[in-house]
Amino acid sequence: MHHANEILFSLFIVFVAAQIGAEIAQRLKLPGVVGEIAAGCIIGPSLLGWITPEQIAMGTPLDVLSEIGVVLLLFSVGLETRLEDLKKVGKSAMLVGVLGVLLPFGMGAFWAHASGYDWGKSLFVAAAFVATSAGITARVLQELGALQRVESKVILGAAVIDDILAMLLLGVVVSLQGGEGFNPSHLVMVLAGAIGFIAVMGWGGTRVMRWNSTWLDKPSSVHSPLLIVLALCLGLAYVSTLFGLAAIIGAFLAGMIASETRQQHTLENQIQPLLALLTPFFFVLTGSKINLHLLANADALIALTVVTVIAIVSKLLGGFLGALPLGRLGAAIVGFGMVPRGEVGVVIASLGLAAGVFNDQMYAIIVAMSLLTAMVTPPILAWLLKRTAKTDAATEPRNA
Repeated sequence: MHHANEILFSLFIVFVAAQIGAEIAQRLKLPGVVGEIAAGCIIGPSLLGWITPEQIAMGTPLDVLSEIGVVLLLFSVGLETRLEDLKKVGKSAMLVGVLGVLLPFGMGAFWAHASGYDWGKSLFVAAAFVATSAGITARVLQELGALQRVESKVILGAAVIDDILAMLLLGVVVSLQGGEGFNPSHLVMVLAGAIGFIAVMGWGGTRVMRWNSTWLDKPSSVHSPLLIVLALCLGLAYVSTLFGLAAIIGAFLAGMIASETRQQHTLENQIQPLLALLTPFFFVLTGSKINLHLLANADALIALTVVTVIAIVSKLLGGFLGALPLGRLGAAIVGFGMVPRGEVGVVIASLGLAAGVFNDQMYAIIVAMSLLTAMVTPPILAWLLKRTAKTDAATEPRNA
């Protein structure tokens, strides 16, 4: 088969599998993202093998579409998020972000050391427990129409803080593993650059757009405003990677800037077809990256169970404690919203494998943990949000 034909066929397989998986999940009263991740596990190398490891490797067409899909997803989430709303939950988001990094990192390091790793390698293992996958939680919140809830604002704000701290921790453990030693001045410069980028784009960009967005109306095409803000999205996604941040942080900031325009609702409607086409690739590929064959023994399954429990409990506890001012139910929503690791854990596991820190089995365990947290969280988060909605509806007449 010709190379171009192979690419088109793989795109077809992934897209159809995503739609079938999402449909089945929704009929089972689960978020569609769960079905898409499960579909990836089924069609991936571990089971049916319709998608091969070579087809989902970094830089392949499927991988590129996956990255564009999650970038657009976070851009659309930013479109529904105002800077003023994030400011109102700033203290809670900061506390959730900090505790949601320190607790998983500490618990992960102690588990790895108890499992026989020296402290240097244990810290690298622990880094895979840290970073939250904002894309997975954002998709669930968006599906349920919950992006305007205060808990959602806390989760999104904490995810930005989480990404900065995770980036710094990863920089430390990579330098220690490489024998370079700890260089605090370099880390301070990296931190200052990341915070400066977010502050300038988040605060400055939104103020400029709020002050004057009429220039978006000047081009003659009806799609020109969307095309302009998409260019902004891709540009900031790229620039954020130059500061060591995830591309989705830049995309989220671009969406927040665009949310200040008069065309906000038009942009939200126009981007929906793009999301429907591209975001399924991200979730299917997330599921396809697990290698079930390396987990087909008792020791690996026990280790996977322990690692997954630590990953869930540590993030949940950090988010819950940080968001307690929202009440126990609100704090639980925030805690579970911070649990998914998704693609972030996969990336760190890949770095660990390349550096010789992990063997193939430990790599598979870390990747499986990342994907399990991504699959377990959405149903619980959906249930909690629906329970909160029922509670709000029940108390509303009393307050009237």
